Amino acid sequence: MQRFETLTGLVAPLDRLNVDTDAIIPKQYLKAISRAGFGVNLFDNWRYLDQGEPGQKRARVPNPDFVLNQPRYQGASILLARANFGCGSSREHAPWALLEYGFRAIIAPSFADIFYHNSLKNGLLPVVLPAPEVDRLFRVVEKTIGYSVTIDLRHQRVVAEGQEIGTFDINPFRKDCLLGGLDDIGWTLQYQADIKAYEERRRQEAPWLFPEARTKQ
Repeated sequence: MQRFETLTGLVAPLDRLNVDTDAIIPKQYLKAISRAGFGVNLFDNWRYLDQGEPGQKRARVPNPDFVLNQPRYQGASILLARANFGCGSSREHAPWALLEYGFRAIIAPSFADIFYHNSLKNGLLPVVLPAPEVDRLFRVVEKTIGYSVTIDLRHQRVVAEGQEIGTFDINPFRKDCLLGGLDDIGWTLQYQADIKAYEERRRQEAPWLFPEARTKQ
């Protein structure tokens, strides 16, 4: 997982309430189990005018009215969203698609709980700011071409043009994992030596629990 400490990036606004995970990555793309290949289908039903299918090779027809297809938002790494972002069914493919597209953080007044935790576990930072501040950001982003903000995870704050926009809360364990670039497996592997020592001790204390020990007897 990629480390997250400080991110300065272009902000793209998605001015829609209750964006669910099927809108983020439609159900027909969930057959794959690899984390790769989902970015091109992010917000598929809004982003394209034609129907998309897994493994499709022909060029798609982009929707010129969709915000992410506007030239001014190309290269955005921070998504500005409305309340209850990521609601609907649980699918880890949603943060995978957002990350592969290029987003590293999402700012919104609230997130669906499962999506919020899936995002943190995959290196995508969901930042909760008060609704009035998010409203103000939408107004500023839409009238200012190239508007960017800095998200400082270590100090849990969002800054723009030298001014602090707001601070946010995050679980301390998840914060440490993001700062270290560790998913759950990576975090566990930090204790590989301790785990191995424990296993060896248990083999001595209770050899009957281990199949290979029973075979030798």
